[in-house]
Amino acid sequence: MDFPINIPFARHLGFQLLHMLDGQAELAFTPAEHHCNSFRMAHGGVVMTMLDIGMSLAARSLQEPERIHTTGAVTVEMKSSFMRPGEGPLRCAAQVMHRTATLAFCEARVLMSNGDLVAHATGTFKFVRAVTGQGRHIKPLQGEQQDG
Repeated sequence: MDFPINIPFARHLGFQLLHMLDGQAELAFTPAEHHCNSFRMAHGGVVMTMLDIGMSLAARSLQEPERIHTTGAVTVEMKSSFMRPGEGPLRCAAQVMHRTATLAFCEARVLMSNGDLVAHATGTFKFVRAVTGQGRHIKPLQGEQQDG
């Protein structure tokens, strides 16, 4: 399944979107050597990115279809806990616990292929149409997934 929007960092890391519907999202990822820490395990930053993107996609899945390409879900806060190192193929399952008109409260888990829990996170995501970048210039959402 293709990502419904262009997320260059997810594409760069090699994340695959497996499911995104009704407040849930699922990602898959197999770390390569350059995704690992000095113990040859998935780097915590990669695992946290997987949790973050999974929760954001779960939040976005609740939007009306016509708004999925025009409204993002940006991280307001996130808390993550690591239970064990991540090895081999990883899967992230994320879901929305509660939604308001402007916020989504989410949780996600990263699991190894044997079902062992690697990490858990909760996060709050704000629905936005654009963000202000450097020099107060408005940065619109990138829109649909692009090749390359």
